[in-house]
Amino acid sequence: MIDLRSDTLTQPTPAMREAIARAAVGDEQKREDPTVNELERRGAEFLGQEEAVFLPTATMANQIALNILGNPGDALLVERHAHIMLSELGGPAAHSGLLTIGLPGTNGRFSPDQVVSELRDRTSVHVAPTRLVAVENTHNSSGGRVWPLAEIDAIVAVCREHDLRIHLDGARLANAATGSGVEAARIGRGFDTVTLCFSKGLGCPLGALIAGSAELMARARRGKHYFGGAMRQAGIVAAAALYALDHHVDRIGDDHARARRLAAGLAAAGLGVDLDQVETNFVQIDVGADRAGAIEQIKERGVLVSTTVHPTVVRAVIHLDISDEDVDAAVEAIPAALGATRTGALRAR
Repeated sequence: MIDLRSDTLTQPTPAMREAIARAAVGDEQKREDPTVNELERRGAEFLGQEEAVFLPTATMANQIALNILGNPGDALLVERHAHIMLSELGGPAAHSGLLTIGLPGTNGRFSPDQVVSELRDRTSVHVAPTRLVAVENTHNSSGGRVWPLAEIDAIVAVCREHDLRIHLDGARLANAATGSGVEAARIGRGFDTVTLCFSKGLGCPLGALIAGSAELMARARRGKHYFGGAMRQAGIVAAAALYALDHHVDRIGDDHARARRLAAGLAAAGLGVDLDQVETNFVQIDVGADRAGAIEQIKERGVLVSTTVHPTVVRAVIHLDISDEDVDAAVEAIPAALGATRTGALRAR
């Protein structure tokens, strides 16, 4: 079975498992785990920030970021289909008392003018003052789309101008950096807080980072305990993340190239794929009204895909466990499952 449901499905490579087995460990709650300490040092540098804190998941990292940046009763601005809005169980309200305002986006992005239009009178005792903005890059629900650097800089600038704190949900920041042709630090350094997930494109079994200033990360360490994320001999997990920084960042471009080749093949077969939307490792396919039936038909041909927030669209996500041969097979299997007719050969490697 070719599993294209998500890049969270990767298995640790044999070399990553060896790194896990060899890891030096200690009590990370006491900051005595040398592998965790090294990951936090290198992770902060990778994200363009002063310090970083190692956590079990990126959802926890996002929620800690919002908790330390805002106060109960503050308003948070985020694109309406962002992960924080759709997939974190109302966490901003439940954990931090934040009013979350979903902005309509274009390809997962929103503009400085939209931010300004949602500013509330901070002297009023009747409204939640706008204090926080969150950006997701890459943006999951839009199909792994990348925020252009100029748009990131403009959002950061308007936040600074209006005294807003700004968080980057960088779960797939390594993909965004590769898609932008820059280092992750170039994207991350302008934000107050940045998160990074190791269990997606970087291929680890679990783990995430939150990064920011030393002052904010002191609060994040308290938040780590508050949210139940403190661990003990966590070096066995951090070792996988260090291995990923060394070996899995540079290869992300391979995933993007394979996604592009998959998209081109499916489009050539007459399927509803917009090649302009394929910027990283996601391919979105419009399969029509009977999405559940389409997913089952594709599964019967030996390929797994998953749903999206869009009612007629499924997604295929390329990751490090997907080979060129898998892409070739999917290019044949998916159109056959959906009854499409090939109109040309666009399977350039």
